[in-house]
Amino acid sequence: MDISVYCIASMCLCFLLATDDTESSHLIERYFWQLTEGCGNGNCTNEFCASCCDFQLLDNNSAAAKALELFKINAKLCDPHPSKKESDSSANTNAQPDSEMSNTDLCPSKEDFSDVHYLTENTVCMILSFCEEQGDYSALIRIIGKVFSNAEALIKSFRKDEPKANENSVIETDVDGHENQSEGTSEKLGASSAAALPENTPNESFDPCEVTVDIDAVRRVYDRLQTINEVEAALVNALIYLTPNLELDLEYLDVYQTNPDYLNVFLIVMENNNLHSPEYLEVALPQFCKAMSKLPVKALARLSKIWSTYELPHIRRIMETFQQLITFTVVSNEYDSENLVNDDGTVVAGTQCLKVVFYASILGGDFDVEHNEKDDDDSESDELTLHELLGEERLYKKGPRVDPLEKELGIRPIDSIKALIPFEDFVNESLNYVVEMDKDFTFFKVNAETKFSFQSCPFILNVITKNQGLYYDNRIRMYSERRLTTLYSMVQGQQPNPYLKLKVRRDHIIDDALVRLEMISMENPSDLKKQLFVEFEGEQGVDEGGVSKEFFQLVLEEIFNPDIGMFTYDDDTKLFWFNSSSLENEAQYTLIGIVLGLAIYNNCILDVHFPIVVYKKLMGKKGTYLDLSDSHPVLYQSLKELLEYSGSVEEDMMLTFQISHRDLFGNPILHELKETGDQIPVTKENRQEFVDLYAEYILNKSVERQFKAFKKGFLMVTNESPLKYLFRPEEVELLICGSRKLDFEALEKTTEYDGGYSKDSQIIKDFWETIHSFGEEQKKLFLQFTTGTDRAPVGGLGKLKMIIAKNGSDTDRLPTSHTCFNALLLPEYSSKEKLRERLLKAITYAKGFGML
Repeated sequence: MDISVYCIASMCLCFLLATDDTESSHLIERYFWQLTEGCGNGNCTNEFCASCCDFQLLDNNSAAAKALELFKINAKLCDPHPSKKESDSSANTNAQPDSEMSNTDLCPSKEDFSDVHYLTENTVCMILSFCEEQGDYSALIRIIGKVFSNAEALIKSFRKDEPKANENSVIETDVDGHENQSEGTSEKLGASSAAALPENTPNESFDPCEVTVDIDAVRRVYDRLQTINEVEAALVNALIYLTPNLELDLEYLDVYQTNPDYLNVFLIVMENNNLHSPEYLEVALPQFCKAMSKLPVKALARLSKIWSTYELPHIRRIMETFQQLITFTVVSNEYDSENLVNDDGTVVAGTQCLKVVFYASILGGDFDVEHNEKDDDDSESDELTLHELLGEERLYKKGPRVDPLEKELGIRPIDSIKALIPFEDFVNESLNYVVEMDKDFTFFKVNAETKFSFQSCPFILNVITKNQGLYYDNRIRMYSERRLTTLYSMVQGQQPNPYLKLKVRRDHIIDDALVRLEMISMENPSDLKKQLFVEFEGEQGVDEGGVSKEFFQLVLEEIFNPDIGMFTYDDDTKLFWFNSSSLENEAQYTLIGIVLGLAIYNNCILDVHFPIVVYKKLMGKKGTYLDLSDSHPVLYQSLKELLEYSGSVEEDMMLTFQISHRDLFGNPILHELKETGDQIPVTKENRQEFVDLYAEYILNKSVERQFKAFKKGFLMVTNESPLKYLFRPEEVELLICGSRKLDFEALEKTTEYDGGYSKDSQIIKDFWETIHSFGEEQKKLFLQFTTGTDRAPVGGLGKLKMIIAKNGSDTDRLPTSHTCFNALLLPEYSSKEKLRERLLKAITYAKGFGML
């Protein structure tokens, strides 16, 4: 074999082993022959062609090495000169069938599309048509691999400012003219790209949702390409080759700042419908997500805004792609306390990319960034100084955590009215199953700069997992207050008081609790963050949680009593609302706020019946017209009909901007929604303003005094908690009130037995048959008797660890319970009928008796 052919063969073999790409090796051969024999054009100006007058001749080995180098930098290739073609043709006529490659193969005509350095929809269609005619897709595969593996090529591809098809250099017929126009087109495209966003263009003239890439064209191209199996493999390999360069560009070169069109790369790649397939999930997509996560915050915010303009199927596909990557990675690996999922770069990068889609879903839906409650500025206290002295300032730093992307976008999850994709769809259950919340909490509070915490992306966590994080936060604060109290007592020589102790009388529970909590809140509010212990005067019982539950329940029953008049009750919705004309002082409402805060802090469930707008207001949002559907449904329906009325509003409705409502004693009260409102008629033009002002008055202004005191009490306990950052209003309601869904089948599966009972004991079988035969109210009474509340905890009754213990043989004694431990003490009754009768009597007359 000729030495030159041997060099080419060796070189191509090495490359093939590395890339498995015959088209690439074909290109290297063309570079080799261009360096050794030239194109045949005596006037050639290509410095890498042997026909150029300035070219220095190379030996075959040097030419082979140079050919590989030229291939890597995508150097210019000459087309063969006509005279060269003729000589090659005559030479091939005399060639033997089994001889070496002909020069025609080595220097093919323009149909090898070597001059294509970026793609347009027209270019792809033309190459595809050519390949279909030839029955060979190798040229298309080579071009796809070449463009999709190069960031600069992708930036220039599928642009809206592309030349028309007849201007495209690829389809010109004149060879010499083709070369010149190709260079001119590239220059024109570069100028166009620069014109799209000059470096010194002021930000206010730049629309972040405007992109230079034609997304619709990209989708049409993908639809055509993905019908060809060979092309799919080329796309996968190209993405694997592309992503390391993207990471380097973003991490070290700050490429987005110099060229915002760099975002086109991510827009184009994410339009691939097959990214969720196993071929991508193994290597390509994980690497790509890691590169995307390195985009600066401004770029991620722009990406989120762009995706927010997409139609629902497209943004959902992107969301599902990242979810599939996270799930695939989690189920493919094993995690434990030593090998944390937080250290898995693929899961972390996938979660960070999912966050971009999460905010895009909010931006693309209905949201309200205007109606916000004013937060009272908390003054700094000595507590922070003590934590600083103890080296714990990072663990107990004040102020709500702000996500950088959220800040850049200027929108929060609480601002969402209706997102494009429901929040529940962003929760990844596989991830929730393996995350170690104790470790994750440490990363969240202490090592946020060096370690990733999934609590920084709370949308991916379910309420059960987030509640675990909140539990750790609350417990650590309790222990901290205990330590500080011990420190104080040692310094001052006083008796330590490490707990928040409340001693109350049953028949004066509100007065006793109000006085004690008010004193604490005035003298030392930090005591509210101690663990709660309640003692009923004259009664035995150690508070391990159950006595506190009963205390909360009795306080709520007293305060929500309609006779007191602090709240109004709607018989239809079964919900309470603040009484705007209540005669009670603000301290009573502050007490209720403290009670709700203590319930969350001490992990207790309360029987509270507020509309969701109350929790929304606690989280910082004012009530609006849409919130009336839950709190005041009759009024909401009337206002909705007003907005939808097609007749003459002024003549038929005869409304003005003056409204009336009734006070505590049933007397009508007139209120003007705006100045001289009684003289301003409601018309078709101003009816939306009327509705907004009406809702503003009912939900905010009329109860401003009561709610402000209520919120003040709530924040006394929760002001340093991550509650506001981690949870949405409906989740806060679940934390406070528990779930209304009572699945006793799940409770039966998780119940444990003690004292000689087992699930196969006859008395236990009779017991569960009896429980399942109860009505809904009887089941609630049983739950109240056994656990201290008639609600299920977060996650349902399956999360409740109930114990049924044997309490002697057959007897006339009633069953008893330890609500602190969710334990039922059940005698071994002689018959099912007796069991039912004794149990019903116990749960019906349980208050203050049989509950410890």
